[in-house]
Amino acid sequence: MKIVFLYAGQGSQKVGMGKDMYEEFQEYREIVDSINLLLDFKKLMNEGPIEELSQTENTQPCMSVFAAGVTNVLKKNGIRPDAACGLSLGEYGALHAAEVFDADTYVNITAFRGRKMMEAAKGHHCSMSAILGMDAKTVEEACKASKDKGFITLANYNCPQQYVICGDEEAVLAAESYLKEAGAKRCVRLNVSGPFHTKYMEPAAEALREKLESISFHEPEIPVVLNVTGDFLKENENLKEMLEKQVKSSVHFEESLRKLMEAGADTFIEIGPGNALSGFAKKTAKALEKEVKIISIDTAKDLRNLIENKEVLING
Repeated sequence: MKIVFLYAGQGSQKVGMGKDMYEEFQEYREIVDSINLLLDFKKLMNEGPIEELSQTENTQPCMSVFAAGVTNVLKKNGIRPDAACGLSLGEYGALHAAEVFDADTYVNITAFRGRKMMEAAKGHHCSMSAILGMDAKTVEEACKASKDKGFITLANYNCPQQYVICGDEEAVLAAESYLKEAGAKRCVRLNVSGPFHTKYMEPAAEALREKLESISFHEPEIPVVLNVTGDFLKENENLKEMLEKQVKSSVHFEESLRKLMEAGADTFIEIGPGNALSGFAKKTAKALEKEVKIISIDTAKDLRNLIENKEVLING
Protein backbone atom coordinates (compact mmCIF):
# COMPACT_ATOMS: atom_id res chain seq x y z
CA MET A 1 0.00 0.00 0.00
CA LYS A 2 1.30 3.43 -0.90
CA ILE A 3 -1.21 6.16 -1.86
CA VAL A 4 -4.30 6.94 0.22
CA PHE A 5 -7.02 9.39 -0.79
CA LEU A 6 -8.36 11.20 2.30
CA TYR A 7 -11.75 12.91 2.03
CA ALA A 8 -12.63 15.94 4.14
CA GLY A 9 -15.70 16.19 6.29
CA GLN A 10 -18.18 18.99 6.81
CA GLY A 11 -16.71 22.25 8.03
CA SER A 12 -14.11 23.10 5.38
CA GLN A 13 -16.63 24.38 2.81
CA LYS A 14 -16.04 27.87 1.39
CA VAL A 15 -17.54 30.10 -1.27
CA GLY A 16 -15.73 29.60 -4.57
CA MET A 17 -14.78 26.00 -3.83
CA GLY A 18 -13.95 24.23 -7.08
CA LYS A 19 -14.61 27.26 -9.31
CA ASP A 20 -11.04 27.41 -10.60
CA MET A 21 -11.03 23.64 -11.13
CA TYR A 22 -14.22 23.84 -13.16
CA GLU A 23 -12.63 26.47 -15.39
CA GLU A 24 -9.35 24.58 -15.88
CA PHE A 25 -10.10 20.85 -15.87
CA GLN A 26 -12.45 19.19 -18.34
CA GLU A 27 -12.47 16.06 -16.13
CA TYR A 28 -13.83 18.15 -13.25
CA ARG A 29 -16.48 19.80 -15.44
CA GLU A 30 -17.76 16.50 -16.80
CA ILE A 31 -18.53 15.29 -13.29
CA VAL A 32 -20.11 18.52 -12.08
CA ASP A 33 -22.25 18.87 -15.20
CA SER A 34 -23.45 15.27 -14.93
CA ILE A 35 -24.87 15.60 -11.41
CA ASN A 36 -28.67 15.53 -11.29
CA LEU A 37 -29.65 17.39 -8.11
CA LEU A 38 -32.58 19.71 -7.35
CA LEU A 39 -30.26 22.05 -5.44
CA ASP A 40 -28.57 24.74 -7.57
CA PHE A 41 -25.23 23.61 -6.18
CA LYS A 42 -23.04 25.32 -8.80
CA LYS A 43 -24.39 28.77 -7.92
CA LEU A 44 -24.19 28.03 -4.21
CA MET A 45 -20.59 26.79 -4.45
CA ASN A 46 -19.49 29.71 -6.62
CA GLU A 47 -21.44 32.60 -5.09
CA GLY A 48 -22.65 31.51 -1.65
CA PRO A 49 -23.64 33.11 0.63
CA ILE A 50 -21.52 31.18 3.12
CA GLU A 51 -24.43 31.02 5.59
CA GLU A 52 -26.50 29.08 3.06
CA LEU A 53 -23.58 26.96 1.88
CA SER A 54 -22.88 26.02 5.51
CA GLN A 55 -26.35 24.61 6.13
CA THR A 56 -25.81 20.88 6.52
CA GLU A 57 -28.34 19.90 3.86
CA ASN A 58 -26.40 22.09 1.38
CA THR A 59 -22.86 21.53 2.59
CA GLN A 60 -22.90 17.78 2.19
CA PRO A 61 -23.84 17.56 -1.51
CA CYS A 62 -21.61 20.54 -2.39
CA MET A 63 -18.60 18.97 -0.65
CA SER A 64 -19.40 15.72 -2.45
CA VAL A 65 -19.55 17.40 -5.87
CA PHE A 66 -16.12 18.92 -5.20
CA ALA A 67 -14.68 15.59 -4.07
CA ALA A 68 -16.13 13.62 -6.99
CA GLY A 69 -14.76 16.16 -9.47
CA VAL A 70 -11.25 16.11 -8.01
CA THR A 71 -11.27 12.32 -7.84
CA ASN A 72 -12.14 12.13 -11.53
CA VAL A 73 -9.31 14.53 -12.45
CA LEU A 74 -6.79 12.51 -10.47
CA LYS A 75 -7.85 9.12 -11.78
CA LYS A 76 -8.00 10.25 -15.42
CA ASN A 77 -4.49 11.63 -15.04
CA GLY A 78 -3.13 8.33 -13.78
CA ILE A 79 -3.17 9.04 -10.04
CA ARG A 80 -5.16 6.30 -8.36
CA PRO A 81 -5.40 5.38 -4.68
CA ASP A 82 -4.31 2.11 -3.12
CA ALA A 83 -6.77 2.74 -0.27
CA ALA A 84 -9.23 5.43 0.81
CA CYS A 85 -10.63 6.93 3.98
CA GLY A 86 -12.73 9.94 4.92
CA LEU A 87 -13.92 11.86 7.95
CA SER A 88 -17.68 11.53 8.54
CA LEU A 89 -19.19 12.84 5.28
CA GLY A 90 -15.81 12.11 3.70
CA GLU A 91 -16.36 8.39 4.15
CA TYR A 92 -18.80 8.55 1.24
CA GLY A 93 -16.06 10.15 -0.86
CA ALA A 94 -13.78 7.25 0.02
CA LEU A 95 -16.45 4.76 -1.05
CA HIS A 96 -16.94 6.62 -4.31
CA ALA A 97 -13.17 6.49 -4.89
CA ALA A 98 -13.42 2.73 -4.32
CA GLU A 99 -16.16 2.65 -7.00
CA VAL A 100 -18.87 1.42 -4.63
CA PHE A 101 -21.24 3.90 -6.33
CA ASP A 102 -21.03 6.48 -9.12
CA ALA A 103 -20.77 10.26 -8.70
CA ASP A 104 -24.47 11.02 -9.13
CA THR A 105 -25.43 8.38 -6.55
CA TYR A 106 -22.72 9.66 -4.19
CA VAL A 107 -23.96 13.25 -4.29
CA ASN A 108 -27.62 12.32 -3.97
CA ILE A 109 -27.00 10.01 -0.99
CA THR A 110 -25.10 12.75 0.84
CA ALA A 111 -27.80 15.31 0.01
CA PHE A 112 -30.34 12.98 1.59
CA ARG A 113 -28.02 12.35 4.56
CA GLY A 114 -27.58 16.09 5.12
CA ARG A 115 -31.33 16.72 5.13
CA LYS A 116 -32.02 13.90 7.58
CA MET A 117 -29.20 14.98 9.90
CA MET A 118 -30.63 18.50 10.06
CA GLU A 119 -34.10 17.16 10.75
CA ALA A 120 -32.75 14.93 13.54
CA ALA A 121 -30.85 17.86 15.06
CA LYS A 122 -33.97 20.01 15.54
CA GLY A 123 -34.84 20.52 19.20
CA HIS A 124 -31.47 19.31 20.50
CA HIS A 125 -29.28 22.12 21.82
CA CYS A 126 -25.96 20.44 22.47
CA SER A 127 -22.52 21.98 22.83
CA MET A 128 -19.32 20.73 21.20
CA SER A 129 -15.79 21.32 22.43
CA ALA A 130 -12.45 20.39 20.85
CA ILE A 131 -10.02 19.20 23.52
CA LEU A 132 -6.39 19.97 22.67
CA GLY A 133 -3.31 18.56 24.36
CA MET A 134 -4.88 15.62 26.16
CA ASP A 135 -4.88 11.85 25.64
CA ALA A 136 -8.03 9.99 24.63
CA LYS A 137 -8.26 7.94 27.83
CA THR A 138 -8.41 11.05 30.02
CA VAL A 139 -11.03 12.64 27.74
CA GLU A 140 -13.12 9.47 28.01
CA GLU A 141 -12.75 9.58 31.81
CA ALA A 142 -13.87 13.23 31.84
CA CYS A 143 -17.01 12.34 29.88
CA LYS A 144 -17.77 9.47 32.23
CA ALA A 145 -17.26 11.68 35.30
CA SER A 146 -19.60 14.35 33.86
CA LYS A 147 -22.58 12.15 32.97
CA ASP A 148 -24.44 13.16 36.14
CA LYS A 149 -24.74 16.65 34.59
CA GLY A 150 -26.43 15.36 31.45
CA PHE A 151 -25.70 13.60 28.19
CA ILE A 152 -22.10 13.72 26.95
CA THR A 153 -19.94 11.64 24.64
CA LEU A 154 -16.59 11.67 22.88
CA ALA A 155 -17.80 12.22 19.31
CA ASN A 156 -14.55 12.56 17.35
CA TYR A 157 -11.17 10.92 17.81
CA ASN A 158 -9.36 13.19 15.32
CA CYS A 159 -5.68 12.59 16.02
CA PRO A 160 -3.32 12.29 18.99
CA GLN A 161 -4.03 15.07 21.51
CA GLN A 162 -7.14 16.31 19.66
CA TYR A 163 -10.62 15.04 20.48
CA VAL A 164 -14.13 16.45 20.32
CA ILE A 165 -16.77 16.05 23.02
CA CYS A 166 -20.48 16.71 22.53
CA GLY A 167 -23.37 16.92 24.94
CA ASP A 168 -25.62 18.99 27.15
CA GLU A 169 -24.08 22.32 28.15
CA GLU A 170 -23.76 21.49 31.87
CA ALA A 171 -22.05 18.19 31.12
CA VAL A 172 -19.67 19.75 28.60
CA LEU A 173 -18.76 22.50 31.11
CA ALA A 174 -18.03 19.87 33.77
CA ALA A 175 -15.88 17.84 31.36
CA GLU A 176 -13.94 20.94 30.29
CA SER A 177 -13.25 21.81 33.93
CA TYR A 178 -12.07 18.25 34.60
CA LEU A 179 -9.77 18.31 31.57
CA LYS A 180 -8.29 21.74 32.29
CA GLU A 181 -7.37 20.52 35.78
CA ALA A 182 -5.88 17.39 34.20
CA GLY A 183 -3.61 19.54 32.01
CA ALA A 184 -5.43 20.04 28.71
CA LYS A 185 -3.89 22.89 26.71
CA ARG A 186 -7.18 24.27 25.43
CA CYS A 187 -10.89 23.55 25.20
CA VAL A 188 -12.25 25.22 22.06
CA ARG A 189 -15.99 25.55 21.52
CA LEU A 190 -17.10 24.60 18.03
CA ASN A 191 -19.84 26.31 16.05
CA VAL A 192 -21.85 23.35 14.80
CA SER A 193 -25.44 23.00 13.66
CA GLY A 194 -26.30 19.77 15.47
CA PRO A 195 -25.19 16.96 17.81
CA PHE A 196 -23.73 14.88 15.00
CA HIS A 197 -22.27 11.44 15.71
CA THR A 198 -24.30 11.06 18.88
CA LYS A 199 -27.42 9.12 19.89
CA TYR A 200 -29.54 12.09 18.79
CA MET A 201 -28.88 11.12 15.16
CA GLU A 202 -30.91 7.90 15.53
CA PRO A 203 -33.75 9.23 13.29
CA ALA A 204 -31.21 10.06 10.57
CA ALA A 205 -29.71 6.58 10.90
CA GLU A 206 -33.13 4.98 10.46
CA ALA A 207 -33.85 7.11 7.39
CA LEU A 208 -30.47 6.23 5.91
CA ARG A 209 -31.13 2.52 6.42
CA GLU A 210 -34.31 2.75 4.37
CA LYS A 211 -32.66 4.91 1.69
CA LEU A 212 -29.62 2.65 1.31
CA GLU A 213 -31.76 -0.47 0.95
CA SER A 214 -32.95 0.87 -2.41
CA ILE A 215 -29.44 1.54 -3.74
CA SER A 216 -27.14 -1.04 -5.31
CA PHE A 217 -23.57 -1.04 -4.01
CA HIS A 218 -20.61 -2.53 -5.88
CA GLU A 219 -17.80 -4.34 -4.10
CA PRO A 220 -14.99 -1.88 -3.28
CA GLU A 221 -12.15 -1.92 -5.81
CA ILE A 222 -9.66 -0.85 -3.13
CA PRO A 223 -9.49 -1.17 0.68
CA VAL A 224 -11.55 1.40 2.62
CA VAL A 225 -11.09 2.20 6.31
CA LEU A 226 -14.31 2.97 8.20
CA ASN A 227 -15.05 5.61 10.86
CA VAL A 228 -17.08 3.30 13.07
CA THR A 229 -14.38 0.67 13.54
CA GLY A 230 -11.22 2.57 12.69
CA ASP A 231 -10.30 -0.45 10.60
CA PHE A 232 -10.52 -1.80 7.06
CA LEU A 233 -13.93 -2.90 5.83
CA LYS A 234 -13.98 -6.68 6.18
CA GLU A 235 -15.69 -9.23 3.95
CA ASN A 236 -18.17 -10.26 6.64
CA GLU A 237 -19.23 -6.69 7.43
CA ASN A 238 -22.38 -5.13 5.97
CA LEU A 239 -21.35 -1.76 4.53
CA LYS A 240 -24.87 -0.33 4.55
CA GLU A 241 -25.24 -1.18 8.25
CA MET A 242 -21.89 0.49 8.91
CA LEU A 243 -23.04 3.69 7.21
CA GLU A 244 -26.27 3.65 9.19
CA LYS A 245 -24.29 3.26 12.41
CA GLN A 246 -21.69 5.85 11.41
CA VAL A 247 -24.04 8.85 11.56
CA LYS A 248 -24.88 8.19 15.23
CA SER A 249 -21.51 6.85 16.43
CA SER A 250 -18.10 8.27 17.33
CA VAL A 251 -15.69 8.92 14.46
CA HIS A 252 -12.48 6.95 14.99
CA PHE A 253 -10.29 8.87 12.57
CA GLU A 254 -7.06 8.64 14.56
CA GLU A 255 -7.38 4.85 14.63
CA SER A 256 -8.13 4.88 10.89
CA LEU A 257 -4.94 6.80 10.12
CA ARG A 258 -2.91 4.52 12.40
CA LYS A 259 -4.29 1.45 10.65
CA LEU A 260 -3.38 2.84 7.23
CA MET A 261 0.14 3.84 8.25
CA GLU A 262 0.76 0.51 9.94
CA ALA A 263 -0.36 -1.18 6.70
CA GLY A 264 2.35 0.69 4.78
CA ALA A 265 0.62 3.83 3.50
CA ASP A 266 3.23 6.54 3.01
CA THR A 267 1.45 9.12 0.82
CA PHE A 268 -1.81 10.83 1.80
CA ILE A 269 -3.67 13.05 -0.64
CA GLU A 270 -6.33 15.12 1.10
CA ILE A 271 -9.24 16.02 -1.16
CA GLY A 272 -10.71 19.08 0.52
CA PRO A 273 -11.40 21.93 0.35
CA GLY A 274 -9.19 22.81 3.29
CA ASN A 275 -6.36 20.91 4.92
CA ALA A 276 -7.66 19.81 8.33
CA LEU A 277 -7.08 16.12 7.63
CA SER A 278 -3.50 16.81 6.58
CA GLY A 279 -2.90 18.18 10.06
CA PHE A 280 -4.44 15.09 11.64
CA ALA A 281 -2.26 12.85 9.45
CA LYS A 282 0.92 14.76 10.36
CA LYS A 283 0.24 14.46 14.08
CA THR A 284 -0.60 10.76 13.80
CA ALA A 285 2.54 10.06 11.77
CA LYS A 286 4.64 11.91 14.34
CA ALA A 287 3.14 9.85 17.17
CA LEU A 288 3.96 6.66 15.25
CA GLU A 289 7.42 7.98 14.29
CA LYS A 290 6.68 7.40 10.62
CA GLU A 291 7.76 9.44 7.60
CA VAL A 292 4.82 10.15 5.30
CA LYS A 293 4.12 12.52 2.43
CA ILE A 294 0.97 14.62 2.82
CA ILE A 295 -0.58 16.62 -0.01
CA SER A 296 -3.67 18.85 0.17
CA ILE A 297 -5.86 19.48 -2.88
CA ASP A 298 -7.72 22.74 -2.32
CA THR A 299 -7.23 24.68 -5.56
CA ALA A 300 -6.65 24.15 -9.28
CA LYS A 301 -2.99 25.05 -8.71
CA ASP A 302 -2.67 22.25 -6.13
CA LEU A 303 -4.21 19.83 -8.59
CA ARG A 304 -2.02 20.99 -11.48
CA ASN A 305 1.17 20.72 -9.39
CA LEU A 306 0.29 17.20 -8.33
CA ILE A 307 -0.39 16.08 -11.90
CA GLU A 308 2.84 17.67 -13.16
CA ASN A 309 4.81 15.78 -10.51
CA LYS A 310 2.87 12.51 -10.66
CA GLU A 311 5.89 10.42 -11.75
CA VAL A 312 7.68 11.28 -8.52
CA LEU A 313 4.51 10.53 -6.58
CA ILE A 314 3.83 7.18 -8.23
CA ASN A 315 7.41 5.93 -8.57
CA GLY A 316 8.81 7.50 -5.43
